[in-house]
Amino acid sequence: MAFKPFDLTGKVAVVTGGNSGIGLGMAEGLAAAGADVAIWGRKPDKNAEAAEKLKAYGTRIEALEVDVSDESEVVGAMAECLSRLGRIDTCIANAGVGGGAPLVDQTTEQWRKVTTVNLDAVFWTFREAARHMVERAGAGDPGGSLLVTSSVSAIHGAPANQAYASTKAGVLAMVRGTAVELARYGIRANAVLPGWIATPMTERLQSWDAFNEKAIGRVPMRRWGEGEDFSGIAVYFASDASRFHTGDSVVIDGGYSIF
Repeated sequence: MAFKPFDLTGKVAVVTGGNSGIGLGMAEGLAAAGADVAIWGRKPDKNAEAAEKLKAYGTRIEALEVDVSDESEVVGAMAECLSRLGRIDTCIANAGVGGGAPLVDQTTEQWRKVTTVNLDAVFWTFREAARHMVERAGAGDPGGSLLVTSSVSAIHGAPANQAYASTKAGVLAMVRGTAVELARYGIRANAVLPGWIATPMTERLQSWDAFNEKAIGRVPMRRWGEGEDFSGIAVYFASDASRFHTGDSVVIDGGYSIF
């Protein structure tokens, strides 16, 4: 029999923030590998555009308008995905926001906006997906993969970005605890730490000559990362190839962190 560990035929994945950037790159990889995919996003037009692109891979694609900063919307959207697609094998909590300011000028409102989306919403997303996966395991169908998009700001000094960096470090602890707790059900939990990636969140920096010279110039691969650079890691963690890989944090930054 041929060895096909990355074949996702018959598997279902949910990707929050899946209508652009890293999330769309992940969703494309999953669909190309044979998975049915549900993407969540706040903007209907971007959802529709992304869904149309994903349908070219020939799998079932659903696009849901979801604001992950609202717990009730996360709960409802997960239930809707289960209703439409029947199961969830992989859940990728990728939705996130930036928003920094000098520490002495940061307001509590700014802090809460970032922490709600980047930390609270990951908890709600993981919790709802895990409830389904644990229930399914109890019925004799164990397994599942939870993946979160963190950031190298979790391990670097990130000036004027205390809220963002704190959330991205916080989800690493969430992943480790979840990995230990849910391993008995065959459920894995891992994190991906992107470096400097060309997404809507970094649009301002991409056109800043000094930043490109000083920061991107230090990336050993000499370029910005792209959303499609995350297709492979999404497929790996959704597949049986990673069935014994849990509680880990994988850096994808073109070598920036080690240079």
